[in-house]
Amino acid sequence: MTIDLHLRILAARAAIARVGASLALSLVFAASATPAYAQLELKLGHVGEPGSLFQQSADEFAKRANAKLAGKAKVVTYGSSQLGGDKEMIQKLKLGTLDMALPSTVMSSEVDLFGIFEMPYLVKDRAHMGRIEKDVFWSKLEPEAEKKGLKVLAVWENGFRHITNSKRPIKAPADLKGIKLRVPEGKWRVRMFEAYGANPSPMKFSELFTALQTGVMDGEENPFTQIYSAKLQEVQKYLSLSSHVYTPAYLTVGTKKWDALPADVRKALEDTAKETQAYVYQVAAKDDTDLLAKLKQSGMQVNDVDQEAFVAASKPIYEEFGKEVTGAKELIDRATALRK
Repeated sequence: MTIDLHLRILAARAAIARVGASLALSLVFAASATPAYAQLELKLGHVGEPGSLFQQSADEFAKRANAKLAGKAKVVTYGSSQLGGDKEMIQKLKLGTLDMALPSTVMSSEVDLFGIFEMPYLVKDRAHMGRIEKDVFWSKLEPEAEKKGLKVLAVWENGFRHITNSKRPIKAPADLKGIKLRVPEGKWRVRMFEAYGANPSPMKFSELFTALQTGVMDGEENPFTQIYSAKLQEVQKYLSLSSHVYTPAYLTVGTKKWDALPADVRKALEDTAKETQAYVYQVAAKDDTDLLAKLKQSGMQVNDVDQEAFVAASKPIYEEFGKEVTGAKELIDRATALRK
């Protein structure tokens, strides 16, 4: 091979290498020009079982949000505690390892003022809750959540809670004496049922059915939607219509992950979250009637309670909450005034 031929071969190889490098660089630039959120999956976790209000609410939100997002991001729901219990999901939000969750009672353990929604018989009905949300929640409670690294996008519903157990009908607080009662992971629910005479224990919702089935717990308290969807009627004989607490549900994000999302994605999610509330309330109101009928048909013995006796037994909880949590008494007085 002549020197001239050898040099031409080397030159050709160098040219091919330059073309290859240029092509590779073009591909890199093309990839970087694609919006970073094009394939972004936003995980929304909740503890609701299939058919629950949580599941219906989350799925409806995801459907509406994904239509608005138009491929920029996709909300995917994970129910039945697949991503952990409420407390675990809250911690994941704060750490930035989960995008969205739908907590309820547990928020009172994260933000003290959220304990207002643990006060018995505070919320009269959904119209009253709407006034509380407008006049109290967004100005007083939500900013406190943000201080803890959490942001509430919308106030949805868990519902009015009732007592079930396997021992006897509960008609007055005295009937709860000695009842081993599962409660959510929130301290005020524990204190409330201690005041009523029960033996309350916080427990993950995912563990509840087995605890009732095996007798580790005698009873629990939940809205109809949670009772029916988790099939608690199969392991509980008595349903007492106490309506002792109305629990909102909060579509919540962690500020760390939220602030990193593109502004248009955040707006689509926040707008959709608030718009979905009307759907949630519509389904919840229908469930109040339909699910009670189904629980009766399942064989549960249903009874009314002496609400005046429960209200009277609740006074120490209000006093304790008002003294222990700064600003609580002012919020309780405001919420009570909005009952009219």
